[in-house]
Amino acid sequence: MRIQKQARAGQGLELAEGELAQINALSRKELKAGEVYAFGVRLCDNEIDRDGERFPLETLQELERLFVGKSGVFDHQWSALGQTARIYRTELVQETEKRTGAGDAYCYLKGYAYMLRTEKNRDLIAEIEGGIKKEVSVGCAVERAVCSICGEDHNDRTKCRHVKGRTYNGKLCWADLREATDAYEWSFVAVPAQKNAGVIKQMKRETDREQLEREAELGRRYLAGLREEIARLGALAEPELSGGVLKQIAGKLDEEELLAVKRAYEKRLDERFPTAPQIKDTGGEREAQRDDVAFLI
Repeated sequence: MRIQKQARAGQGLELAEGELAQINALSRKELKAGEVYAFGVRLCDNEIDRDGERFPLETLQELERLFVGKSGVFDHQWSALGQTARIYRTELVQETEKRTGAGDAYCYLKGYAYMLRTEKNRDLIAEIEGGIKKEVSVGCAVERAVCSICGEDHNDRTKCRHVKGRTYNGKLCWADLREATDAYEWSFVAVPAQKNAGVIKQMKRETDREQLEREAELGRRYLAGLREEIARLGALAEPELSGGVLKQIAGKLDEEELLAVKRAYEKRLDERFPTAPQIKDTGGEREAQRDDVAFLI
């Protein structure tokens, strides 16, 4: 499952002792400090994002290793011309005094990137220093999106029916992105400070999610209508029970139980109130003529 997340780029930084050696381990020629521009990048964190997903600490630790050596591009366009910078070091930064929406200590994955001080990169360096280029989006792959409510794979709708962002018995539903398998790249997005910062989904995944939500809404409406019908039939079959009690009982039943109760009520009502035939057999022509007299004027 491929995902993309947005974060922020930082301003330039001074190379600490030994960092130039880490950069040279990725370059083909030995670079000097004056040839390199380095800056910090906040890649991703463990906060619940606007799409109801997050990277737990274990996944961030996996990504910490995977992002070393990955290129920075523009708008996730994978081409040699678009590669502008490369991450040479990563670290997990923890802010124990800050808590996430999931209730654990906040932490984020920080990347240290470098680019060459060339004429081509001069404007980009100026934009980073000036705070224009701030938004960074990362692309990576994870194996599972685990539901915080049931612990099942959230993308397997046969096992998990919970909706991200909703609350169940006082607990918020989100998906933990687990078992990172690859980090593709990190990208300067085209529009800095995008309004909808957070997950940038591939169109197919977004469409699937919206379709699932629509289907879930139709299912909720169907169950609500079925419960109303049970309450109506119950009021006829068992008049000694109040409508409120019947609705409360129906509200605790699932679809299979509701259908079974509906069939039982319908059978009981058929026995109690048998349907009278609209056309009565009079037993002969004489009876028919007698009945017709009633319609003579």
